Amino acid sequence: MKKLLSLPPNLVGCFHDITHLPADEWFCTNDPVGTKLGSGGGTTWLLRAAYEAEHGNMTFDEWLASDKRLLLHAGGQSRRLPSYAPSGKVLTPLPVFRWERGQSLDQSLLSLQVPLYNRIMNMAPHGLNTMIVSGDVFIRTTSPLPPIPEWADIVCYGLWLGPETAKNHGVFVSTHEQPAQLKCMLQKPSVETLASLTTDHFYLTDIGVWILSDRAVKVLMQHSTTEGHITEGPVTAYDMYGQFGCALGSNPTIADAEVADLKVAILPLTGGEFYHFGTSHELLSSMLAIQNLVNDQREIMHHDRKPHPSIFVQNADIKIRWTQSNRNEWIENACIGEHWTLTRDNIVTGVPDNDWTLTLAPGQCVDIVPIGTSQWAVRPYGFNDAFRGPLADVEFLGNSFASWAEERDIDISTIDGNHDLQAARLFPIVDNINDMGTVLRWMLSEPNLDEGRHLWTNARRMSADEISNEANLRRLVSQRTLYRAHNLPMIARNWQHSVFYQCDLHNLAGQYRNNNVELPSPLPSSAPLLTRACDAMFRAEATVNESASYEAQAFGLLREGLTADALRVSQRPRLSVYADQIVWGRSPVRIDIAGGWTDTPPYCLMEGGNVVNIAINLNGQPPLQTYVKPCLQPHIVLRSIDLGASETITTYSELAEYNRVGSPFSIPKAALALAGFLPQFCTDSYPTLESQLRAFGCGLEVTLLSAIPAGSGLGTSSLLASTVLGALNDFCGLGWDNTDIGHRTLVLEQLLTTGGGWQDQFGGLLPGVKLLQTDRGFAQTPEVRYLPDTLFTQSDYKACHLLYYTGITRTAKTILAEIVRRMFLNEHNQLAMLRDMKQHTLDMFDAIQRMDFNRMGHLVARTWQQNQLLDAGTNPPAVQAITSLINDLCLGYKLPGAGGGGYLYMIAKDEEAAARIRRILNEHRPNDKARFVEMSLCQKGFQVSRS
Repeated sequence: MKKLLSLPPNLVGCFHDITHLPADEWFCTNDPVGTKLGSGGGTTWLLRAAYEAEHGNMTFDEWLASDKRLLLHAGGQSRRLPSYAPSGKVLTPLPVFRWERGQSLDQSLLSLQVPLYNRIMNMAPHGLNTMIVSGDVFIRTTSPLPPIPEWADIVCYGLWLGPETAKNHGVFVSTHEQPAQLKCMLQKPSVETLASLTTDHFYLTDIGVWILSDRAVKVLMQHSTTEGHITEGPVTAYDMYGQFGCALGSNPTIADAEVADLKVAILPLTGGEFYHFGTSHELLSSMLAIQNLVNDQREIMHHDRKPHPSIFVQNADIKIRWTQSNRNEWIENACIGEHWTLTRDNIVTGVPDNDWTLTLAPGQCVDIVPIGTSQWAVRPYGFNDAFRGPLADVEFLGNSFASWAEERDIDISTIDGNHDLQAARLFPIVDNINDMGTVLRWMLSEPNLDEGRHLWTNARRMSADEISNEANLRRLVSQRTLYRAHNLPMIARNWQHSVFYQCDLHNLAGQYRNNNVELPSPLPSSAPLLTRACDAMFRAEATVNESASYEAQAFGLLREGLTADALRVSQRPRLSVYADQIVWGRSPVRIDIAGGWTDTPPYCLMEGGNVVNIAINLNGQPPLQTYVKPCLQPHIVLRSIDLGASETITTYSELAEYNRVGSPFSIPKAALALAGFLPQFCTDSYPTLESQLRAFGCGLEVTLLSAIPAGSGLGTSSLLASTVLGALNDFCGLGWDNTDIGHRTLVLEQLLTTGGGWQDQFGGLLPGVKLLQTDRGFAQTPEVRYLPDTLFTQSDYKACHLLYYTGITRTAKTILAEIVRRMFLNEHNQLAMLRDMKQHTLDMFDAIQRMDFNRMGHLVARTWQQNQLLDAGTNPPAVQAITSLINDLCLGYKLPGAGGGGYLYMIAKDEEAAARIRRILNEHRPNDKARFVEMSLCQKGFQVSRS
């Protein structure tokens, strides 16, 4: 999704430098200087500018339809939030949410906004390509997003908020009979109006998240140009909410037939939370509300350092101790010297290192802004200052400006721009830190300080607007970066370990490494095992010489945690078949259609996993089979029908070689070990394997058949392991159920160091179509919720499910290692994707439950997109060459498993499309192994029987 940003003019030129966001994904411009276009006109201007920069040879209609776009308006003056006016409110640095994982010390309002918008747009039907949002809000929801109707030209999201809040915003009104369709939009209705609506109407409060179809975009653009030519001619002021919005609906408050013809859906963001960051007051109140979502004061402050939870400090050097009277303090990118005194309602930003003696009275704030290469603008202001109105009538620093001027013997009429505080040239420019402190004292609290008066009188002075236009944002960000590096040792010392290791450790380790900062002390052995594993991976990322050993330690701790419970219980295998009997175990394979990777440790251990998968037979039979039979000799014979290999084991040491690289029998060796045929896994003690087998009553012959190639993506290795374990369980009378077998498969894979999650084995052990869910913790026992199989078995749907062997294989071990490594590090982007995948699984569950074939197919396509975002190598050119032939015939397709090759699962649009896909791929085989394989839903899962 492309991001188009309307920013303050001064920010546009350096946005990519200071954010490090890629220019090909993030397009920036500003409204014409000195012109007020409103949200509608600003949208037109932004779209035009992006089109001119990107379109190539495409017409505007073609360009509009070619991609999905997020338009974010963040170009305002920020009168009521002066501290972040120069860099734009959208780049406001926000403290880490102490209850959250994967957040960065350098996160901003922008970085927190975008994941939800991505989630929404990933669900948007074809043709709904443009999302328009505001830059000064943070919206959060942990609930499933509602489906987006395909009939809508405009989709607007709202929250169920009370009248006292709704009266300050736009409101969407609908009838009880048609709650999802807009009747009209009201702007800031009275409480009385809202009360009168509730008898026969619903209303939702607008949160500023609108999705427009290409048609709706063009209608909006036509209304904000003088002659209706959307790509040329002057752009005029037009408000998207007060004018365009109020002309929408079945009974709009503004008559405009062309706008009213657009169909509008209003969707409640169930469980949504709305936080505004438009004013100084909201900066603190919204942040406090977010931090208090987890009502544990230990997690949001340190009592010995912060006596009140509304004290927020980041990227700063604090040399004072807080007192019980301090509250509502925001210190960012600033030094608070040991001779400062703060009280309450103080915001301090941009202050360089200093040794001033300075007192901020309640409501007094300070912002220092770098100008040019070596100067600074000194801007004190009041916590509630609106920066609007003539100097004679306006509030400044918590009092009237007139009183402030009179105390300092200033004639208001001599101040340039005195018609409006925002335009008044009031703030002095200094070139050294001593003068900065002196003039601040005079402006804040010492009107009789002659040195300060002299500095202010003789300095060049700027208005708030001019400061924003001339701020050196690279210097501002550079100072912030230095403060952040200075804070790193303190963060490690003072944060609770659990909080420290919830951060984006990839980002944090980079800051330690790049700034050559000493690492925090190692965790004691008494610390939680998973936290110690994260600590080890953090050190692997932050160091160079010891990286490999720390990484090995992290994976070793993970194996320890996953295997501890299973290995704590020893086994006592006993012969439970007759001498001439054969135990026959067989399993289907699985296709994961949503949520794959969320079942992988350590992510699932930290947040739980959700997967929807299906168990399938190939060519009418379970493709994974194991035969176990007694033999007279006291040894173990392993055979593989498909590999044409065999091995005879006579000693414990030979059996213990299950993790030998290249062994064709690693899986059955590890399975035999877990079944109790190695001393460390057995209840009883035997001197040799031969003596144990004599006591057991016979030797064993274990024969494997995998009628499917390795690297298929169908969960082959995990399911082969569970099939072997299941057959041995029956042969040796171990008494395991399917859950035990699934757990021991996870243990087996840890013994082999191949890693992996739980969904492969449970996908085949259990039949049919199902949602598998686990909670956090090492005990990963999936809860199973079976789904109707109609979309897979009913005749007119069954033919649309196609499975094609590409002849391209890719083993998952190296893919797993890198992704698991990023899981340990709470890497922000990957964590956001995994959460998106987890939520997407519930959307898939809903679609199948509703038997919505088209939606299910589109969601499979989304699953494939998610896999590629997680690992770019998932879709190699050889696979793309195949899928390019059938793109238009499929609702969705994906490579099951880790991806990169193996089988391609496709959902054709209909039976005719399925027939065409078969013909095309049969005529264009990529290699001599490529072929269609008949798949059918397996209704039995793992089966074991005896001869």
